[in-house]
Amino acid sequence: MTLFASDYRRMAREILRGNWALAVGVGFVAGLLGADISGGLPGGSSGRAASENGVHNSLDQLFPIEFLHFLRPFLFGIGTILLVWVIINIVIGGAITLGYAKFNLELADRRSPNFETLFSQLYRLGAGFCMQLLRGLYTFLWALLFIIPGIVANISYAMTPYIMADHPEYGANEAIGISKRLMYGHKWRYFCLQLSFIGWAFLCVLTFGIGFLWLNPYREAANAAFYRSIGGR
Repeated sequence: MTLFASDYRRMAREILRGNWALAVGVGFVAGLLGADISGGLPGGSSGRAASENGVHNSLDQLFPIEFLHFLRPFLFGIGTILLVWVIINIVIGGAITLGYAKFNLELADRRSPNFETLFSQLYRLGAGFCMQLLRGLYTFLWALLFIIPGIVANISYAMTPYIMADHPEYGANEAIGISKRLMYGHKWRYFCLQLSFIGWAFLCVLTFGIGFLWLNPYREAANAAFYRSIGGR
């Protein structure tokens, strides 16, 4: 029987019934620590050095120099905290992604996961980092051809975290290859599933992003159900 986006959303709601609070909490912490099941790598903004002088001059015009001297240690502290946070995301983000995938699979399997499941894959820091790196690199290389091949590649690799969570013996490249085979004939349905959450995402924006605390677990539960439905074991 062919399942559609509405079916996966219904399955996600059933999965999350009685588990919303836990799923929201785990999803929030996973996001803070760099989890990214759908693909991509943490990145930084560009052009900062080029604009630094202009920003500095503007600040000199707006505020007295004494105030800027007083403010500088606080700005330096905030910048240091952000830098440390980005490094932590890069180092453990892949392993947290695997833990978050495992958490959602246990939800889908009705196995009552706990909060600690999110950190259950920290012993696989290298595997998680390679997974994020290779998925991002392969998607980027395909995107060089044009945007559509990049999107198709991203979808092809989407099941990689679930496969690695299910099979700790698989390396990143092997799991990516299995994801490509598993997604053969299912890419359009997965794309439609992701597209079906766009309306909810717009509503979340109106809540200044607070709504994403509930939308992201909803989407990830639907993705885990999708993985199981196409034969992911």
